[in-house]
Amino acid sequence: MPASKSVTLNTGAEMPTVGLGTWKSKPGAVEHAVEYALRNGYKSVDTAAAYQNESEVGLGIKNSGVPRDSFFLTTKLDNPDHLVAEQALDQSLKNLGTTYLDLWLMHWPAPMTAGSVAPVKTIDWLDTWKTMSKIYKAHPEKLRAIGVSNFSVKYLQRLLDAQKQDPENIVIPAVNQVELHPSCPQQDVVDFCRERNIVVTAYSPLGSDNSPLLTNEIVKKIAAKHNVQPANILVSLQANRPGVNVLPKSVTNSRILSNSTIIDLTQEEIDELQSINNTHHFRACHPSWTGWGSLGFPDCLDADKE
Repeated sequence: MPASKSVTLNTGAEMPTVGLGTWKSKPGAVEHAVEYALRNGYKSVDTAAAYQNESEVGLGIKNSGVPRDSFFLTTKLDNPDHLVAEQALDQSLKNLGTTYLDLWLMHWPAPMTAGSVAPVKTIDWLDTWKTMSKIYKAHPEKLRAIGVSNFSVKYLQRLLDAQKQDPENIVIPAVNQVELHPSCPQQDVVDFCRERNIVVTAYSPLGSDNSPLLTNEIVKKIAAKHNVQPANILVSLQANRPGVNVLPKSVTNSRILSNSTIIDLTQEEIDELQSINNTHHFRACHPSWTGWGSLGFPDCLDADKE
């Protein structure tokens, strides 16, 4: 299966297949990572208000000297900001030092109190999506596309059912960003999105920091066959899935460069990597931290009993 270089959004825009992720990338390191990535061929950068590093990402963009229209920029609405979406967007634009976003995501369908301490069950995330849709339609100069993140099939179905009832005012998401790696393949989400022309962005493709996937025998075997690092195989796996793009994350120059090397994998290799989930399933970011239970993810239903 040949890896893609870009994926086409339902807006018609092209989104690069590989982007720099910045989750857990701390101020002091992330600005250099962004600058280095943009100067060395990366065409996409992903951040979020919740990461508390938008200003530093903006500094890295500025220091890179790369024209704003030459790369794709994504950030996300934070959980405590569901009632103040427009103000939150303007703050993100200010932090990033840009006049527009290529993509603005709802980070979680999980409204929370300030500091994301506890859930706020009186707010419906669908109302927030209606607000984001309204802002998107009213301000094309600020937003090129909007999407969601951490949405299960159940939550996506609810959004799309509402959109059918009110297509004039509710936008179909361009992207759903979710955790994807061999121990969390989420094929149900990928298939559902693909059938509806929603691009899927993979976060934590390595399984996050110190991931056991980097020493998994299947991953190591395929890496040795292609003469690359295990991380390259894990990033490439997502790039080889149609309609999927991927966000490897690093603040180390050598890894930033290495992570952008994408290998074409055979279907047999893809199937072997995806089979890891059968014996070793895990999530780097379980939705239960939000206080909203499983958020509809089938492998997280135990959280609904707590």
